[in-house]
Amino acid sequence: MKKTLSTLLLLSVSTMAFAQQDIFALTGKDVTNIIFQDFRSLDSKKGITENILLSGKDQPRIYSTKLNKEVSADNKSSANALSNQIATLAVDGRGKLVYMPMFSSNIYILDSKTKDITLLENDLSNPTSCDIGSQFSRMATGSDGNVYALSNSGSQLLKISNKDGKYSVTDLGIVKDDSGNGENLLSKMQTGFGGDMIADENNNFYVFSALGNVFKVKDMKAKFIGKIKSLPENFSINGAAVNSEGKIILASAKGGVFHTLNLETLQSEKMNNNLDMPIYDLGSPYVLKSNKATVDNNKNDIYPTIVSEGFVNVRMADNQKGNANVKVYNVSGNLVSNQTITNISNSENRIELDKLVSGVYVVNVESENGKTIVSKKIIVK
Repeated sequence: MKKTLSTLLLLSVSTMAFAQQDIFALTGKDVTNIIFQDFRSLDSKKGITENILLSGKDQPRIYSTKLNKEVSADNKSSANALSNQIATLAVDGRGKLVYMPMFSSNIYILDSKTKDITLLENDLSNPTSCDIGSQFSRMATGSDGNVYALSNSGSQLLKISNKDGKYSVTDLGIVKDDSGNGENLLSKMQTGFGGDMIADENNNFYVFSALGNVFKVKDMKAKFIGKIKSLPENFSINGAAVNSEGKIILASAKGGVFHTLNLETLQSEKMNNNLDMPIYDLGSPYVLKSNKATVDNNKNDIYPTIVSEGFVNVRMADNQKGNANVKVYNVSGNLVSNQTITNISNSENRIELDKLVSGVYVVNVESENGKTIVSKKIIVK
């Protein structure tokens, strides 16, 4: 797969602050079978669960991209936008929730602000109830801003893109098992099916099977890493996401306390929060950054590097003093924006960029004497 920016892609999901509500959950009812309940935004640290974005009882408007018109929902169909069986969730580059019913090829995009749903008809897949391997149960947003969905057996990896407001689907092909995986195969039901996946800053994916096996997917090949340690016996991994602190969060379809995961040691640890409900999938606007938290309070930083909401944040460490100038240059080297930050020590500042057209820019934060403090390339969408 194409490698992208080497810095963390922090996708902005709304004009409202998601510093607290940093992950999204596809929740189920407390029953044995998979029955969809609602979409929620959650605080992975404090466990705020009251913010329901859309419930299975709601009747949202559904717009078909194929028919170019609003359509009626067939509540009896497994392809319905609010079907009982939904197990995939991701947050795209525009802050919308993307998901798929288990027994359908349909792709749905939920606008959490308006509650409207866009139906993206997908003719490239044919998941069925009689072929578990063909069903999609893992979905994540890559560092390139596209959404990726992986079938249970790895038989198909889909890329869901949005260009100029129009969604499209690409079949990337089969994710094959590495020759060294032995009996721990992604394509085998007992070791690789179910679960969820996350992306890292280089657009590699980590797939977590329902039973706790971990695979790294790079260049369309899945390499078995190992099995997660210290999870409760009845913990069925169905949700995985990276939170605003850069931690991997795991959730179970059978309910129970959320866990964090150290990917290097595969050691899991209970979280001290009240998030105890059946989770069918988790999604977030964050990708995994190598050995570092998403935001380091002791480091100068500029984020997000892909700008979809018209601003970037500039964070200054506590060893910085005085004022600073934030200068933005286009690809031709021309200065297109110059803003001043006062009293920069240990501060976070929002720099408005809504007047910039789509394209690539360089953001330089300079001290009063003109010395560069931090510089990053950004992409304005």
